[in-house]
Formats: sequence, C-alpha cells, structure tokens
Amino acid sequence: MHDRSRPPAIPNRYPAYDVLAKRNGPSWNDKTREVIAERLSVTATPQFFSASEFQLVQAIAARIVPQPSSRPPIPVAALVDRKLHADIADGYRTDGMPHHREAWRRGLGALEAEALAAFHRPFAELSEAMQDQLLQRAEAGELKAADWGDMPCEDFFKRRVLRDVVLAYYAHPTAWSEIGWGGPASPRGYVRLDFNERDPWESAEAKPGREAEAARINRHVR
Repeated sequence: MHDRSRPPAIPNRYPAYDVLAKRNGPSWNDKTREVIAERLSVTATPQFFSASEFQLVQAIAARIVPQPSSRPPIPVAALVDRKLHADIADGYRTDGMPHHREAWRRGLGALEAEALAAFHRPFAELSEAMQDQLLQRAEAGELKAADWGDMPCEDFFKRRVLRDVVLAYYAHPTAWSEIGWGGPASPRGYVRLDFNERDPWESAEAKPGREAEAARINRHVR
C-alpha cells in the first residue's frame, strides 16, 4: 500500500496531454464517445452498494490507488459500483469464489468485522497504517473471521479488490492522460508500430530536459 507520509515524486511524463481533446476529432467514433461520456457522468451516489459499503470501498480504493490532490479524483468506488449494479462480470469464476456481487458483499462485511474485532472501529475510520495492516493480512490470507465463509480472504483481495479497483481506475480518461494513452484505437488505429515511433495523434513522452518540447506536441494531439 502507498505510504502517504513519504509521497513519491512522480514526474509528469506527458505534459499538457489531455486525451479528451480527441473527443470530437477523428480518433474516436460515436460509440467510443458514448462510452466515455457515460464514464464521465458517474457520480458518487451508489446504486449497488449501501452507503456504508460505499464508504468502505472508497477507503479501500484510496489505499490501493492513491490519487494526487492536484486534479479532481477518479471516482473509483463509483465505477466499481456501476459495474456491479449493471451485473457486468468477468465471464469466468475461479474455484472457491462466489458470484462477483456476492463476493463483494461478503468480502466487505468480513473486512468490516475484522476491523471492529481488531481495532473496535469501522474500517473507514481507521488510520491509514491500520487500514494497510488489514489489507496486507487479507492479501496474505491471515484473516479468519467467520464472515468470510468459504471464500478465502486472499482471493477476495487479489481477484476482486485489486482487479476491480485497478481496472476501474484505468478505465477513466484521467488515467489515460496520465499514462499517455489515446483511448480505443477505433476507428483511426495506430500505424507506426516500431520502437520509439509515434503517430501524430499519439502523445509524446517527455525526455529529461525536453519537457517543453513534449508539451508543445501534446497540446496539438487530436
């Protein structure tokens, strides 16, 4: 988990790049625009989780994918909530894991029970160090509350929490801008596929001492 007492110095590798500048250009088709508009419209009002469950998912997500204060946060918990509300599953299930909706409900209830047993407070009210301790124990398979039932805590952490939270984060255009991704390659696609080649509609990664050059290019990417 991220240690917020020592925030890492993360350089902006794609200065001045905003993937949403592609919204009305030739890089995206109408279906892509529709999907992105839906993701951007997601608000922090749960449709699947209860209010207390949603607060717990927000706290978990903040430990898994901490976000900078320099921009509006990606609504990770809300994106997970919408996926569960729409019952969009992975298309497979590993042995011992219940249906994804049931896995989340049971896992959250069990994690809350573990927090109350260990610290006498709800998970969302714990210090970051305490939250990390519980999540690390879940990852290691050390949590044994009866609330887990036959679902191993390590499977919930690795197959649901990590997977769903990280996928939700990187499904959002804000994350695409951070990593210099242009979104779905439809209909334009990509042409220059060799090492260190980029199409004019792709973002430019800043090299040390050449940040201004990358920013100049990225302002015109469409």
